[in-house]
Amino acid sequence: MYIGIIGLGRMGGNIAARLTRHGHDVVLLDRTPETFNRTVEKCVDGKAHGVETLEEMVKALSAEKRRVIWIMLPAGDVTEGMVKKVAALLGEGDIIIDGGNTYYKDDIRRSQELAKKGISYIDVGTSGGVWGLERGYCLMYGGEKSAADFIDPFLEALAPGVGDVVPSPNRQEGKHNPRAEKGYLYCGPAGSGHFVKMVHNGIEYGMMQAFAEGFDVLKSKNSPLVAEDQRFDLNVADIAELWRRGSVVSSWLLDLTAQALANSGDLSEFSGQVQDSGEGRWTIEAAIEEDVPAPVMTAALFTRFRSRTGNNFAEKVLSAMRFGFGGHVEPKK
Repeated sequence: MYIGIIGLGRMGGNIAARLTRHGHDVVLLDRTPETFNRTVEKCVDGKAHGVETLEEMVKALSAEKRRVIWIMLPAGDVTEGMVKKVAALLGEGDIIIDGGNTYYKDDIRRSQELAKKGISYIDVGTSGGVWGLERGYCLMYGGEKSAADFIDPFLEALAPGVGDVVPSPNRQEGKHNPRAEKGYLYCGPAGSGHFVKMVHNGIEYGMMQAFAEGFDVLKSKNSPLVAEDQRFDLNVADIAELWRRGSVVSSWLLDLTAQALANSGDLSEFSGQVQDSGEGRWTIEAAIEEDVPAPVMTAALFTRFRSRTGNNFAEKVLSAMRFGFGGHVEPKK
């Protein structure tokens, strides 16, 4: 199957490459030649086809039963504008996928607007960061069911697969969706995929904050503020490595923290000015709308705001984790 991909940045390029490694052909469009060339180098020979315009992309997909174009651009005006440009060139039965971190209410609106032209819209919450090429992507998607079923081969190729993760006990056929065990899940109508990914990222904020604060407490135990006979000069890199084995807090975030601390015990290369990409704010807004208390995620978001006016070790740990999973580079002081 052929699929068009617009935007070949940190995740888009790897998505394209992974699809080619599973037998799909990709038609690629990116405004930066260097980014395009870097993506092609990772793709299977003969499976990546570059174009210079949207018109060329649509033409290259014309032989397909339903033309499918995946947009992987920053949420907001950039993606909004691209959806409109693509929609102007597509028609009945075609499919637009937004794989970025779009606000789910925008998905609902777009889906309704595109349906008037007979175009299906699928929102795909995509988790996996810069590691997705090899590890696969956890995918949460919503939209018209027939369109979701049509793109299933693409999604299955991108997902991690069952691997060595044993399914939870008592999962029953017919009651539970077997795709979840492979790392991708149809969540419901338009907007539901990005809504699930939004809450996922809100949880991520809280988990990262807990790790960051914990390691700050460990490191600060040797501070002059602590009574001299109660100080411990703890090796936080070794503690992080220890917790990766058999601990209830073992996780990918801990793996990334341990890696960063092994490279640099004081994390001096990280600014500690922690950015937020929107999903944390939207998750808290949803919690307010639903009258659901979310104190941990709210505090984690506000801590990111505070980090931009002064930094401690905890915020350097946060920066290290964001760089580890997503390649996010925080602004320097």
